[in-house]
Amino acid sequence: MKYDVLAIGDPTIDCFIRLKDARVNCDLRHEHCMLCVRFGDKVPFEFFEEVPAVGNAANAAVSCARLGLSSAFRGYVGPDAHGKLIIDTFAKEGVATDYIETQEGKVTNYHYVLWYESERTILIKHEHFNYSLPELAEPPKWIYLSSLGEDTLPYQKSIVEYVAAHPETKLAFQPGTFQIKLGTEALKDMYAHTEIFFCNKEESQLILNTKETDEKKLLEGIRALGPKIAVITDGREGSYIMTDEGAWGSPMYPDPKPPVERTGAGDAASSTTLAYIIRGLPPQEAMLRGLINSAYVVQEIGAQKGLLSAEKIEELYSARPADFRATAI
Repeated sequence: MKYDVLAIGDPTIDCFIRLKDARVNCDLRHEHCMLCVRFGDKVPFEFFEEVPAVGNAANAAVSCARLGLSSAFRGYVGPDAHGKLIIDTFAKEGVATDYIETQEGKVTNYHYVLWYESERTILIKHEHFNYSLPELAEPPKWIYLSSLGEDTLPYQKSIVEYVAAHPETKLAFQPGTFQIKLGTEALKDMYAHTEIFFCNKEESQLILNTKETDEKKLLEGIRALGPKIAVITDGREGSYIMTDEGAWGSPMYPDPKPPVERTGAGDAASSTTLAYIIRGLPPQEAMLRGLINSAYVVQEIGAQKGLLSAEKIEELYSARPADFRATAI
């Protein structure tokens, strides 16, 4: 089968731990905030909830499937109950699991999400698998590459080599923590072969090693690395996109009610933008649909429960506020 999207990344299970006895300390500029609990004490929590088959690329695979695209996932799990749960969850979501590999002697990724008020702090640990790109029966229309662990540079280079050898396959790149730490020089070929690139504003500053705050200049900096389309999200300030035809910004879609927690908001915005580009919309219009999906993801626990169908997104788009539009910047 020729898939619309093959998402590649490290899948995990997120265990949400709802804290109530904590506080947040910030500096005077409300930056560099720290989540604080009592040291050396017993700290009560309200409840916990496991959310399987998540992670940046996993969330993108599920998002695209719910939007009617044929979606597959490439990742690794261990031969344990958590790995089986991840595979079963993907299958229930309509994501093809042919390229998920179970490796002996490995442990499925399991992350802890410290959830306080509407924000979360995630404790992550990526198992090191023996990474390789599988034989693909048909080149996918798009590869969506996102968060991978440390020591995966050879694997990422093999993905770039595949895209270079198969021009019918376009690359969407949403770097994770370790990929950003690798730096642009190590991933220069990745950037050069990227069709559309996603990150948030703080990540763009890290990637470009700049304190620049002007979104248009940041978009220009990302595109100078190679991506044809650059998208930068900025939390409650909205989202920005730049192509050869120009640059646009949009405010966030208004929250239907106060957010429950914000995990997966950026993944929803990015993957939905890509899905609607695949469906034929202009990039700036696709971005608006991404912001709608993002607003509903934060109404639920975890990165996937609140993901909408295409029909629901179009219904909300038709009833959108007058100021929710893409404006040239």
